Amino acid sequence: MTLPFTFGRYVARRFLVMCLVMLAALTGLVALFDFIELLRRAATREVGFATVATIAGLRVPFVAMQVLPFAILLGGILAFWRLARSSELVVARAAGISAWGFLTGPVIVATMIGAGATAGLSPLSAAMLSRAERLDAAVLRNQSGVSALAGGRLWLRQADRELDPMGVAILSGRPVAPGTGGAAGASGGVFGMEEVSLWRISGADRFLGRVEAPRAALTNGAWVLEEAIAFGSDRQASPARTIRFPTELTPERIEGSFASPDTLSFWVLPDFIAVLENSGFSAVRHRLQFHSLLALPMLAVAMALLSAGFSMREARKGGVAQMLGLGVAAGFALFLLDRVTGEFGETGTLPVVLAAWAPAMAGLMCAVALLLHLEDG
Repeated sequence: MTLPFTFGRYVARRFLVMCLVMLAALTGLVALFDFIELLRRAATREVGFATVATIAGLRVPFVAMQVLPFAILLGGILAFWRLARSSELVVARAAGISAWGFLTGPVIVATMIGAGATAGLSPLSAAMLSRAERLDAAVLRNQSGVSALAGGRLWLRQADRELDPMGVAILSGRPVAPGTGGAAGASGGVFGMEEVSLWRISGADRFLGRVEAPRAALTNGAWVLEEAIAFGSDRQASPARTIRFPTELTPERIEGSFASPDTLSFWVLPDFIAVLENSGFSAVRHRLQFHSLLALPMLAVAMALLSAGFSMREARKGGVAQMLGLGVAAGFALFLLDRVTGEFGETGTLPVVLAAWAPAMAGLMCAVALLLHLEDG
């Protein structure tokens, strides 16, 4: 009982070290290419080296999240190949330890790496990537905020329970960036719009009212429409006045609906998805990101088992290089499957849950089938 446990800990430690080494190497390599690309873009603008380095540095955790499955695959292949080359696996099997026995440790390590990336690295990556994208937009693209993302008039939809329990409100206007002029946009960090129109519609798509205002500012929990003229269901206009219209939207949530879901933490995604759907935004991309992060531990386990299945071949049997090449090819095939199912998920062709979990489940089943064939078949 002690020998399998001790050897399992030894294999798990070797596996963890190689995965971390490979993660650092791949992250550094990809981050270097990313930095070179940023330097190329900054060459035509008066942007300092320190600013470019800051943007590249802020993107490092995001890069680590992207290369993590490959780091586990390549690190596992290297770790198990070295164990097989030194005949340690042969000795372990001769001592009565099956592959399922000494793979328990690496599986636990892979699960912990995946769960740690989802729960711990994801919030850090999201926060730093959000700052990197804002800095990139400001200094390299000369854009900022929702006004750049919307590309003209902005259309928003949100719940409106005042006149109908299932009512909705549709608000349209031209975004005004803070500090660019106008009452709505000049008040520090307050997000505002000009030429605002607000339609109030019942759950049965019946017109309930309309509001026209030259300016609107988004404050804490409400739109403040200045000099607004309200029209009731009878089309009669009311005198111009300031109207406060309750809302759950914030500038961050509005911008987040246009920005990449990668800029949102795993822990805030569920509430953000609920707000998006309640406000009429599409939350498909955010749901796909949430379930992809949930599936990351399973994908990490699949990569660990695949690495074992393709690298534990005894050197004296030959064909080791071919098996290692097949292992790398299998990893890239899973990556391609993940991208294809992700595209189908975003377009609605596949259910979001299936699109996010299919690569991890397919990789895990293939890995288990391969190990069963090698160990018991």
